Amino acid sequence: MTLIPSLFLFRASYSCRYVKGIPSEGGDRLLDLPHSCQLENFTAMDERRAFADFSLAWNELGVGVQLEVHGKEQEPEGNASRLRGSDGLSLWIDTRDARASHRASRHCHQFHFLPTGGGPDSAEPVFSQVKIHRALQDAPLCSPSEVPFQSTRTKRGYILEAFLTAGVLNGFDPEQNRRLGFYYAVRDAELGEQVLSVGSEFPYSEDPSLWSVLELVK
Repeated sequence: MTLIPSLFLFRASYSCRYVKGIPSEGGDRLLDLPHSCQLENFTAMDERRAFADFSLAWNELGVGVQLEVHGKEQEPEGNASRLRGSDGLSLWIDTRDARASHRASRHCHQFHFLPTGGGPDSAEPVFSQVKIHRALQDAPLCSPSEVPFQSTRTKRGYILEAFLTAGVLNGFDPEQNRRLGFYYAVRDAELGEQVLSVGSEFPYSEDPSLWSVLELVK
C-alpha cells in the first residue's frame, strides 16, 4: 500500500490558453474549446481512471470552463441543495495564486456546475458559487445570472460549458498577474471521482496550498 499518493509529491503548472471570441453569442455551443485547451490529467500515476476531459481558456473578459464526461450508461444525478453530493464539477480559483496559506483569502472562489438538479422538475443544469470553509476572508458571491452556463447531453455523458466573467472573479487582472491557483474535482455516482491532484483524503476544498498553478498564456 502506498502511504503517500504520487500526486502529493509535486505541484504541476498548467497552461491556460488565450481564446478570442468566447463566450459565443450564437450557435449550439457556448465555448467549444479546441483540444489544445485540454489540461493533462495525471490520475494514472495513482492507478485511477480518468473519465472526463477538462479544459480552460481565457481572454480579457474572463475564464472559460469546459468539462466533457464520457463512458456513462446512466443518467446524471443532481440535487441543487446537495452540490458536492451530486454529479458534476467543482472548481476552485485563486486569482492571486497565494498558495503559502492553508486558508482561503478574498481572492479564492468555489464554483459548482451540475448537469441536472435545478428547476421545478430537477432536470435543469445548476450553477452556484459558495463560500470556502475556514476562509480568512470570503470572496464576493455572484448571482447565477452573471455566469453564462449550459449543459449538453451526449450519447454516453454530458458537456458542461461556463464562462466566469472578470466581474465574478475577484482580483482577476491578467495585465498585472498571469498566475492563478486552481483545483477541480469531478464527481459521478456511476464513474467515481476525478480530481486534479490529491483525492478527498486531503482537504483540497478549503486549503489553497494543495492547489496547482494556472499560467495564462497568450
